[in-house]
Amino acid sequence: MPLRIGHLSTFYHTSILLIAQGNIEDVMGTDVQWKLFGTGPVIVDAFKRGEINMAYIGLPPAIIGMDKGVKIKCVAGGHIEGTVIIGRDPYKGFPESGDLRDILKQFRGFKIGVPGKGSIHDVIISEYLDRFNLKDEIVIVNFQWADQIIDALYKGQLSAAVGTPALAVALNRYAGGKILYPPSKLWPGNPSYGILVESNFLNEQHETIERFLVLHEEATAFFRNRPQEAAKIIADYIGIVDEDFIMDTLKISPKYCAQITNEYISSTLKFVKALKKLGYISREISSDEIFDTSLIRKTHPSKDHYGDGISI
Repeated sequence: MPLRIGHLSTFYHTSILLIAQGNIEDVMGTDVQWKLFGTGPVIVDAFKRGEINMAYIGLPPAIIGMDKGVKIKCVAGGHIEGTVIIGRDPYKGFPESGDLRDILKQFRGFKIGVPGKGSIHDVIISEYLDRFNLKDEIVIVNFQWADQIIDALYKGQLSAAVGTPALAVALNRYAGGKILYPPSKLWPGNPSYGILVESNFLNEQHETIERFLVLHEEATAFFRNRPQEAAKIIADYIGIVDEDFIMDTLKISPKYCAQITNEYISSTLKFVKALKKLGYISREISSDEIFDTSLIRKTHPSKDHYGDGISI
């Protein structure tokens, strides 16, 4: 059975490194088919239609899918703390102000650009606007592709954006953007993405998934230990960004590992509560419904590496 993997254009996901290295099928010993999507919610729809059996995806859209009956499980982590708030002068951010409420209050009456509805970035900003009683004063505009956010901020159609570290670097380079609130403070320990697998495939293809998880963890180690080399491989493959762009992105959010830690799970369950409160899901889904940690514990029995950062 072929391994059909849905992924995003996020180049610090191990998907891009594995694709760029080009030898995954030889190592896996099976046909591997990659399919690019714009957002996590679209990937969930692809799972529902049976188009893929594995994917790189943020946990909130996956949980929304589970609530709607999509049979998927998270079998590995990959990266944590991958959401930042970006704006331009004259707006103030951290460390000028350490109060997130005050930072967000600057955008009363204005628009903030965010990736697709139900994405991890959308849920994080929606939760804070609700918590600070700002949801009726600040407009969230959802986009299917990150480059649309860059264009909209550059043209002045948005006052700020919430998204990946790569978006932050792009907005800095091409639209005069700056980080207003860093990922480590915005939602500490949040699972920016995980490896999700269709449940029947998980039940029937343990060995295939284990082989992939070994490669996935090796790739997260590559990011941690050889980031400059990883940046060159990815820059050469993508062709539209240079090594410095990728290194700047890795430095903003340098926490990579395939393990599913207790913190990773507890942070996910905080998302569950937020999703329920915001009306994205109808019930609080349990950790056992979301995670199957058996394979990653087997392939990565040692301590996690999220706190190690990257070698610079």
